[in-house]
Amino acid sequence: MRLLEVLRNSSSDKRSKQKRSGKPPLPDRFDMSSFEVSLQQLNDLLTDDSGFYSWPTKHFHEVYPRIYIGNAFVATNVMRLKRLGVTHILNAAEGNSYMHVNTNAEFYMGSGITYHGIPANDTDHFDISVYFEEAADFIKKALAYKSGKGKVYVHCREGYSRSPTLVVAYLMLHQKMDVHTALAMVRQKREIGPNDGFLRQLCRLNQRLAAEGKLWNK
Repeated sequence: MRLLEVLRNSSSDKRSKQKRSGKPPLPDRFDMSSFEVSLQQLNDLLTDDSGFYSWPTKHFHEVYPRIYIGNAFVATNVMRLKRLGVTHILNAAEGNSYMHVNTNAEFYMGSGITYHGIPANDTDHFDISVYFEEAADFIKKALAYKSGKGKVYVHCREGYSRSPTLVVAYLMLHQKMDVHTALAMVRQKREIGPNDGFLRQLCRLNQRLAAEGKLWNK
């Protein structure tokens, strides 16, 4: 099990993962001609040298210029969002269960913040890929707001699995990054841990975009 998840016991639907050691070194970039990135490679990006995952050290982090990934605590604090200059909110966990964040457009009414919600569950079998294009387009529009001055806060309950998955999909779809590069970039800025089902879906997106010639090919 993830050590920190066991300590927190924050969710019964988060996947368990075993400690790994002796991980093989990863290439700087995967071989574009193969169109393949393994689940193991992506998980290795998310863990330390002992194979453990880390819990986010802050409520939110700026993971790409004007894109913030964070938790529900900040998402429900309109004054703090305003101080950050956030213009758009993408809730990757819309809903009223314990593992969701029960906000909507009405919650932000009068704040000047534009809201979009996606009702994703943080489980291996949930198909979050059906929302990749929708979420990526929202982020793109948010960043273009007021001639490129928009700031978007992408969150789920903890800012750990659902929201980073959608940001990685955006980087792949609109910044032409392969999944390895996009995930590594986000992980460098924030401790994250998309579940294996989400990582597999990102791998499939990577394969499709590579086959279509829509990724960097340096």
